[in-house]
Amino acid sequence: MIRDPAAHAARLAAARALVEEVLIPAEARMDAEDRMPEEARAALRAHGLFGISIPESHGGLGLTMEEEAELMLVLGRAAPAYRAVYALNSGGAAQILLSAGTEAQKARWLPDLARGERIAGFCLSEPGAGSDAAALATTARRAGEGWVLTGRKRWVTNAPEAGMLMVMARAGGDGAGGISAFVLDPATPGVRIGPAQGKMGMRGALVADIVFDDVRLPADALVGAEGEGLKLALAGLDKVRLHLAALSAGLMERLIAEGRAHALGRRQFGRPLAEQPVIMALLADSAAEALAARCMALELARARDAGTLRPAEAAAAKLFATEALGRVADRVLQVHGGEGYMQGSAVERLYRDARVLRILDGTSEIQRLVIARGLFAGQRGAG
Repeated sequence: MIRDPAAHAARLAAARALVEEVLIPAEARMDAEDRMPEEARAALRAHGLFGISIPESHGGLGLTMEEEAELMLVLGRAAPAYRAVYALNSGGAAQILLSAGTEAQKARWLPDLARGERIAGFCLSEPGAGSDAAALATTARRAGEGWVLTGRKRWVTNAPEAGMLMVMARAGGDGAGGISAFVLDPATPGVRIGPAQGKMGMRGALVADIVFDDVRLPADALVGAEGEGLKLALAGLDKVRLHLAALSAGLMERLIAEGRAHALGRRQFGRPLAEQPVIMALLADSAAEALAARCMALELARARDAGTLRPAEAAAAKLFATEALGRVADRVLQVHGGEGYMQGSAVERLYRDARVLRILDGTSEIQRLVIARGLFAGQRGAG
């Protein structure tokens, strides 16, 4: 749903200028230094991107899902590390606060997140709990009127610069029903954030482990009811998966543009690569998959706005788009040949960045499981 077409068109035009004039030129430095350049961060703040999904009443843009998807298609043309920094502010942590937080919790955290004055970290994965989130071992035990948080979280995006943490912890009982959500300031005594970890790609989006060493929390650190934590976390996954589908489609379009420019400018066997049938086929297949991913993301974004989106459909969009992105990145690197394999090439950098999108927010294998469950829902025992 597009609420104000003129305002939305202006926002997309501003985002295109941001991508071309600020974000793409800063990519190589961000990758080399493994830190987002401050001018890029300031520009993201100025465009309100830290508050994409946060309502205007709390300082955000309050976009519809269709508006967000179209924006992600544009922003996806820049390195996905940018999105990992700003989108988490209005992603899982903010969505849990919006759906289950008290008015006091919302007032304390959401405006700062929307302005990018605090960076959010979402703490779910652990050394022994990745895709099987219900197996997490971090505990929150009652202590007087408050809580004591103990455990270790792994691969927390934005951890080294986080100003707010949303933590999933076991507050009693086994399995998914024993997990609760807690919000806290990382400056709380007992929170120990490890050093930033090296990664294959997505450099600039810092990742680290966090240890909670008997961290004392007040009663109002609990978000929602006890035992609702994992349910709250999973409720926002459809939105995140559509984000990643649109982002992947945008990145495919960027890669295809890189491949097209190279094919037009490079000559082999007496003619441009663009006239070689094998090169034409590589880029044609890529363009077809990018278009399919774009259409899927937009159609399902409209379905979410209408309240008709099914989890299996969001999983299908994420699965198709991120898997297709991997194929497109591989084809475009092939078009570039040895030049694309060299460090410093945009294609080499984006090839590395693309790989993790098949893992983030549910691996491809988890998406297939969600899709299959949707196919067979209500059919068990039939026949």
